[in-house]
Amino acid sequence: MSKINQIAWDDTVLPFQLDRSSIRGRVARLDGVLDHILSRHDYPAPVAALVAELALLTALIGPTIKLRWKLSLQVRGNGAVRTIAADYYAPESEDSPARIRAWASFDEDRLDDRPPFEQIGEGYFAILIHQGTDMQPYQGITPLSGGSLSACAQTYFAQSEQLPTRFELASGRSQISGEDEYWRAGGMMLQTLPAQPVTNSEGGSGEDGLMEAADILQGGESEDWSRANLLLDTVETLELIGPTVGPTDLLLRLFHEETPRVFDAQRVEFGCSCNSDRVRDTLSIYSAKDIGHMTTDAGIVTADCQFCGAHYEFDPNSLGFEATVDTDGEPLPDSDDASDKAAE
Repeated sequence: MSKINQIAWDDTVLPFQLDRSSIRGRVARLDGVLDHILSRHDYPAPVAALVAELALLTALIGPTIKLRWKLSLQVRGNGAVRTIAADYYAPESEDSPARIRAWASFDEDRLDDRPPFEQIGEGYFAILIHQGTDMQPYQGITPLSGGSLSACAQTYFAQSEQLPTRFELASGRSQISGEDEYWRAGGMMLQTLPAQPVTNSEGGSGEDGLMEAADILQGGESEDWSRANLLLDTVETLELIGPTVGPTDLLLRLFHEETPRVFDAQRVEFGCSCNSDRVRDTLSIYSAKDIGHMTTDAGIVTADCQFCGAHYEFDPNSLGFEATVDTDGEPLPDSDDASDKAAE
């Protein structure tokens, strides 16, 4: 694979369909995006692996939903890894890239030698779809189960959407001869739409009675799904991560008898929605007294974005619903009244 072809697939999501069985899917490659996300934090190895897995899931799931704005994946647990969050921002125009960001919080003293997923403990996996500030967000939740975040995502689609879904993901630090070592991740998603909706009030055959593909598909659909999954089982980690095997070559290697057909690839890049105005909006619910508790010895209020590391500093008098000056330090029209009310 040439250097030019390698670059062409960096940070892309390639949609495809297997015409023999009408199974659809996506192949994702994250390198610069993932390296940007992880290089901003000194994550221990198990935390970095979980952030990489969730970022890759976000890249694969985001384009499957007709988004106006944002898809969020969130993982909450009571273990050493408390929170993992990733966002996918839909492209603003046909030729624009999608944007991804991800972040995790953890208690380093509680990390041990167990597999990364077990470090989360008990909790939940959530998918949130934000279609705009004027619309109510959609939220779907499934318990943490199956031994991986990708298994949780598969359970969500089977249980909440009745869509049999399979993810195969890989990530790690990679190095090409003559270049620095950096993070790469790659993965594939398969999904099929059953011909008939399932009405099963007795639960599924999965862990804790959750639905699985076998509970949803019947007859020929089940055979097609099993065949595609058996073929995907043969994929190797280096084929998923790349960069020496391109996504189109991988699809032909795995599914040449299934007649794969590819569509236009979607570019992705790192992107964060934080800015000073959003921080101000977040702090607008606080009183002058509350803002005072947030003020440092230097007489400023600071805020740091967990996703991108951006650092913001504010005049405390310009924050909260009792602010007395605007962002430029000029007195607000009703600042005297606000000061009187604060004094009372």
